[in-house]
Amino acid sequence: MPLRVAVIGYGLAGSVFHAPLISSVPGLSVAAVVTGDPGRQENAARRYPAAAILGHAEQVWEDAGSYDLAVIAAPNRQHVPLATAALHAGLPVVVDKPVATTAAAARGVAALAAARGLPVIPFHNRRWDGDLRTVRRLLSEGALGGPQRLESRFERWRPEIKPGWKESTDPRDAGSILYDLGPHLIDQALVLFGRPATVYAEIDTRRPGAAVPDDVFVALTHPGGVRSHLWMSATAAHLGPRFRVLGDAAGYVVYGLDGQEDALRAGRTPLDDGWGVASAGVYGQAGTPGRTRAVPTEPGAYQDFYAAVADAVRGQAPPPVDLADAITGLEVIEAAVRSAREQRVIDMPVPES
Repeated sequence: MPLRVAVIGYGLAGSVFHAPLISSVPGLSVAAVVTGDPGRQENAARRYPAAAILGHAEQVWEDAGSYDLAVIAAPNRQHVPLATAALHAGLPVVVDKPVATTAAAARGVAALAAARGLPVIPFHNRRWDGDLRTVRRLLSEGALGGPQRLESRFERWRPEIKPGWKESTDPRDAGSILYDLGPHLIDQALVLFGRPATVYAEIDTRRPGAAVPDDVFVALTHPGGVRSHLWMSATAAHLGPRFRVLGDAAGYVVYGLDGQEDALRAGRTPLDDGWGVASAGVYGQAGTPGRTRAVPTEPGAYQDFYAAVADAVRGQAPPPVDLADAITGLEVIEAAVRSAREQRVIDMPVPES
């Protein structure tokens, strides 16, 4: 019997990412969609006719026995309250990034999850980007030699301000590009090279009329000396490579974003033929100056996140993303804010066990 999933929030995250991915995975079903917006309710009912369309999350908690998993796809300030309510209702939880607006709040969720014996799984879907999967493969094969530096970018040219909570200066909204794109870039660096020893950041607000940061650089030093240089920007008039990874034997560079997000926005799902497959024209290059080769990009596979979530909820496997990793990511963001404010490198001591 498929696990019954309640998707809470049906904006961009819920309608474009979570619900389509859930509905494409055998063993999962969209059993409810929670949104108070009439237009979104109509859209959800049309796309998921078997799902209950609910106006309030409380309707899920009151009927928690009808569901096996809650997915929190609401705005950032609601992540912790909704995850907390789901845990008290006895439901495992998937939470969109960032799982909380502070590391302390995320640690509180982790403590409650442990006490309730229920998983809280961060939605770090970009671990299943095809380009990152390719970088992981090249590193595991030793194709680049010993890694020295990761350069990773999410750069966009969006000089016009789009009103919304992502532009809010209220700390409870966790607005700004650092909290929007930073969790992805930081999590990918942690996956590749582990918790950093130091953090340095430059944080700027460039667009006329903008109130929150929209152009950020973060540098991490990992154990062993590997450095990650991460750029996130809404004001990049010329886009750099998505990844440039330098090793002591070779390098790898690839341009362009993984295509799964655009495919989801266009209404496609992992059930469609060719899902996640990059064309040869956008393959990255590996090698040394004058001696490079095209490297086929691994297929992107966001659906694998939810397949692994199903296994975790059934107790058949650990969660695909550890909540501790998301907490570390928030600690890095907070260290980055402090670094930019104090204009210095911030140490990241290993937490006591």
